[in-house]
Amino acid sequence: MTALIVYESMFGNTHQIAEAIAVGLREQAEVEIFDVALAPAVIPHGVDLVVLGGPTHAFSMSREGTRGDAVRRGADDQDLRTGIREWLDGLPPKGSEARFAAFDTREDIPLLPGSAAKSATKVARHLGFRVAEPESFLVGGYEGPVIAGELERATEWGRRLAEA
Repeated sequence: MTALIVYESMFGNTHQIAEAIAVGLREQAEVEIFDVALAPAVIPHGVDLVVLGGPTHAFSMSREGTRGDAVRRGADDQDLRTGIREWLDGLPPKGSEARFAAFDTREDIPLLPGSAAKSATKVARHLGFRVAEPESFLVGGYEGPVIAGELERATEWGRRLAEA
């Protein structure tokens, strides 16, 4: 099996989760991992699973404005025009037979509504992907860090995705 992981990370938390998912996937799959700004514009032939992850901003996937807000709060200065929303929007409809799984990072606040992963999954379904249930991983506060135990949970989620 071949998997492609594409992630967007402002403070490094989502990148850490993506790397942990890759560890679990690599037990049964070849894995390529890309920052969204460097990700291929189309799903390469032969990819069986696309895993997409990003931070939850304003109850959904980030936008240029929310990425700008994150930079003003201390995130790495980066190309603010490109996030997972824009990457998904650029994919051709019915352009891949791959399965799709989305994850997000979000603050550890009970009952906080919205999810970048759920929003991404909805878009992917409309693009024709066969989708898995999205997953959220918790960070302590807007900037993080990743909550204890979440990296291990991400690795386990990667294993489960490879087995499915």
